[in-house]
Amino acid sequence: MRQQSTIQINVRNVVIGGEKPLVCLPLMGEDREKLFLEARELQALEPDLLEWRIDGYEDVGNIDLVISSLRGLRRIIGDIPLIFTCRIHSEGGFKKISEEKRLELFAAAIASDNIDLVDVELCSGISFIEAVKKDVRVGGVKLILSYHNIIDTPGEAFIYSKLVEGQLTGADIVKLAVMPRSYTDVLTLLSATNRARNERVELPIITMSMGRQGMISRLAGALFGSDITFAAGKKSSASGQIPLEDLRAGLELLFRSGENDRLWSR
Repeated sequence: MRQQSTIQINVRNVVIGGEKPLVCLPLMGEDREKLFLEARELQALEPDLLEWRIDGYEDVGNIDLVISSLRGLRRIIGDIPLIFTCRIHSEGGFKKISEEKRLELFAAAIASDNIDLVDVELCSGISFIEAVKKDVRVGGVKLILSYHNIIDTPGEAFIYSKLVEGQLTGADIVKLAVMPRSYTDVLTLLSATNRARNERVELPIITMSMGRQGMISRLAGALFGSDITFAAGKKSSASGQIPLEDLRAGLELLFRSGENDRLWSR
């Protein structure tokens, strides 16, 4: 049995932090037509969660069009939990979006009652995070607080401290992604995840090492305390994401308890 989080999160029909590590697919369509086509294809694959990367959407500046697309997206994906992410440009976002517009997007998406989780970077600052926290409390949406380093991998103490910071800042789930420069960096990420899970962080954790060198973390991270991994859907949202069926096959090898106990294969 893998390491589970002390505090588990229930979102629709999914338990985050429980016995089963979960697989999330990114929605990357640049316009409404591509988004809906992609959503239909990914919904048929039955992922545990979906993430809409709104920072890559061509109509991101038009709140009304975003919410209209969000409603259509929900009709397509049914009861699959949906993460709403407007990634800040400095941590890998596709567009530079002002703080005011990002806050407006989060508030509108939460109020629409069509999303289940939002991903907000810790670097956004306390005032920004507190504003989003007020909205998620009212809207019943779960808050992911995250840190992304697209350049390199900080030391284990830094990674550990960031995961703890997310918990102390009021997250429901803490997330961290880093770029390795060596396989030693991948081990650093896994070790920090394991330490956080066993010493301090009671919440569900999402960690990953990006790029080709970090691919193993997207599979083995579930053994060290990471509760959600991201696979490649129609497009990848970050380097190193593994195709869904390959990832599921690997997870089956790691976690199935018997030949008839298949958790991921469809």
